[in-house]
Amino acid sequence: MERSSKIYVAGHRGMVGSAIVRKLIAEGYNNLVLRTSSEADLRNQAAVEKFFADEKPEYVFLAAAKVGGILANNTFRADFLYENLIIESNVIHQSYVHKVKKLLFLGSSCIYPKLAPQPLKEEYLLSGFLEETNEPYAIAKIAGIKLCENYRRQYECNFISVMPSNLYGPNDNYDLNTSHVLPAMINKFHYGKMTDSPTVEVWGSGKPMREFLHVDDLADATLFIMNNYNELDFINVGTGTDISIKDLAELIKAIVGYEGQIIWNTSKPDGTLRKVMDIERILTTGWKPKIHLEDGLHSVYQLYSQKSIGR
Repeated sequence: MERSSKIYVAGHRGMVGSAIVRKLIAEGYNNLVLRTSSEADLRNQAAVEKFFADEKPEYVFLAAAKVGGILANNTFRADFLYENLIIESNVIHQSYVHKVKKLLFLGSSCIYPKLAPQPLKEEYLLSGFLEETNEPYAIAKIAGIKLCENYRRQYECNFISVMPSNLYGPNDNYDLNTSHVLPAMINKFHYGKMTDSPTVEVWGSGKPMREFLHVDDLADATLFIMNNYNELDFINVGTGTDISIKDLAELIKAIVGYEGQIIWNTSKPDGTLRKVMDIERILTTGWKPKIHLEDGLHSVYQLYSQKSIGR
């Protein structure tokens, strides 16, 4: 991409989209096209068609999605499937119609089978059953990958897909009803500290292992991939290392400065017992993550506490 290329970041107000925008601006890209959902509803086929006809972006980062944690995914199953399917279908198809030079689709590590070998290699896609609690969201993201793959095969579109691991960072969602595990923990421990609560409840057993990638590292990777990767196969983006939910809770507890006791609610689901990405494919391109988990958590909590985000 040239610095003056017309670049559309779909979902620019979300955690991923806003990180991509920050990265592009920092690197001198000065012709960004940004629209809120009220200005261009990506679920509306006619609205998306009009937007592409009017703006004619040269490059597209497709970060728009309906997202949430285990509770939201399991509760709003139809919404997560329908809205994500229609968003990606509309944007990818119009990118083809209006001859976008390159599109990058943001997926999720939840696309992999529940019992896939660890670490998760790209070739494990569709090799087994999905995790039940987030199956609809995973199916939608798999469809996005296949849309990019098959528009490339049929129409020779340069559409690529990136699968990040669990993300955290600025503009994360801290709502306990819809958030992922890491921001939910930050919220709970911060509230426990502020209210001098003797205990904080965390869902599950603490045994599952998870990998966490700072969203600024993901943004760095997406720009690198957009400029350096043009293959048919999708590509994992992560750190390649994982941590138990128990150790993550203890780490966040220490960073927040909460001095009470952690209560593990084992009646709540654990989800997949281990999920860590194999990142060999992206490492061979020359990219690697830079932000260590503990450093990233310190910076995230500093932002969170400064904004005094409530429950």
